[in-house]
Amino acid sequence: MKFELLPMESSDLKQYKADLQEAFQKGFEEKFGETDKTILPEKDIDQSLNTKGAIAYKAVVDGAIVGGAVVVINEKTQHNHLDLIFVKYGTQSKGIGKKIWFEIEKLHPDTKVWGTCTPYFEKRNIHFYVNVCGFHIIEFFNEKHPMSDIPEDFIGDGNEGMFEFRKQM
Repeated sequence: MKFELLPMESSDLKQYKADLQEAFQKGFEEKFGETDKTILPEKDIDQSLNTKGAIAYKAVVDGAIVGGAVVVINEKTQHNHLDLIFVKYGTQSKGIGKKIWFEIEKLHPDTKVWGTCTPYFEKRNIHFYVNVCGFHIIEFFNEKHPMSDIPEDFIGDGNEGMFEFRKQM
């Protein structure tokens, strides 16, 4: 298996978004059942991709895109953020997410702190961030302690809340 993490190209964008949305959709539906709502709307992906300092990566194995990530790099503070990470549906549990993350760390060695978040219901993601990648849970957002910048139409946490993670480098 030849793994590479490469900058996403504009020619990849349509399929990249579709694979990203499918991964988030299937993760949600595995827990809550099928829904006609879009868990990760294209506008949210675009917002992440268009954030100042955003870099989109594609994970390629043997020539095929199998996942990717969007990071936001703050060159001044080096307090960087993992906005989105995904492994293409059907290719999970093969170490691809781990390879993506550790390659991102290598590509951004000046990072002082990484931050990210994931829904409470995503036990697989929580395990990944804490036990595989070395993040720490720093905050739990829920109905009694809401995130300040969450869109009103956000349903991706299944109304169960979100964990915020931090990794001190």
